[in-house]
Amino acid sequence: MINVHGIMLLPHGYFFLLLALSSLATLYALYRMLTRLRRARWVEDTPTSRIRSAAQGLVELNGELDAGGHAPLVSPLAEIDCLWYRFRVEEYRRSGKTSQWRTVEQGVSERPFLLRDATGSCWIDPQGAEVHPHKRRRWEGHKRWPAGHSLRTGLLGSLIGSRYRYTEEWFSEGESLYALGWFQSRGGGRETQDQSSVARQVISQWKADYPDLVARFDQNKDGQLDMQEWDRVRAAAETEAEHRARVAGRAAVVHMLGKPSVSGLPFLLSDHHEEHFSEHLRRQSRWSLAGLFAASVFSGALWLALLSGS
Repeated sequence: MINVHGIMLLPHGYFFLLLALSSLATLYALYRMLTRLRRARWVEDTPTSRIRSAAQGLVELNGELDAGGHAPLVSPLAEIDCLWYRFRVEEYRRSGKTSQWRTVEQGVSERPFLLRDATGSCWIDPQGAEVHPHKRRRWEGHKRWPAGHSLRTGLLGSLIGSRYRYTEEWFSEGESLYALGWFQSRGGGRETQDQSSVARQVISQWKADYPDLVARFDQNKDGQLDMQEWDRVRAAAETEAEHRARVAGRAAVVHMLGKPSVSGLPFLLSDHHEEHFSEHLRRQSRWSLAGLFAASVFSGALWLALLSGS
């Protein structure tokens, strides 16, 4: 048994379990406090860009959500028409004298959607984003999947079967969205390629069907391509490379915002107003600071008890 400052006596196994958990909680609270504060600073310090004139790289955008011609998604729990959703199903489980909610199902949509402002539109790829939705619903029922909203509620429902808790968050078409992530544009001749490299790629593609290549350029009909005929192949490939460059130059410009490939850079999506979103992150940081204080005091008391006992 270990005496914790005369307040309690704990078995060694239970004491070291509490010590490990409180130490991990302290580190997690410190990490969460710093990361939330850093994200709030990103939101506050990054200027808002217009889609048409946004630079390639990390940018902040504000606009209106659009399905981009797709049919709306349907959220799996509440069956709400939306453009993005995240859900979680938890089951209430008892084990002896303890009880807790445990996640049994969860998921998030990954289909891109459009963000529009007064200057243009940008596709948002939500994979890997840290999403802070304002629209959130939580309710309980007695089916693992609340299909058709047929949930039993009230006293009778609580006495029948398992107890489940459902949480669902979503973005709806037409609402405002704040986005901070990696902006890239494709098309419109933006992807400059070396003409010689493209010509070599064309020749490689033609050589994949060598009989057809010989049939096209074998002028003396000897079944082979001599040096002069290979010169004509290369000239035709250069002409084809120029044609492809002209076609690419006429292609419409497509903008995309997604997760940065550089570690440490943020990818944030929220339907909060920018100022409210910043305050939301700072509030999370303050709560984490409070958790850090509580966890560090408890962990410190355990460490002192261990050191004084040794």
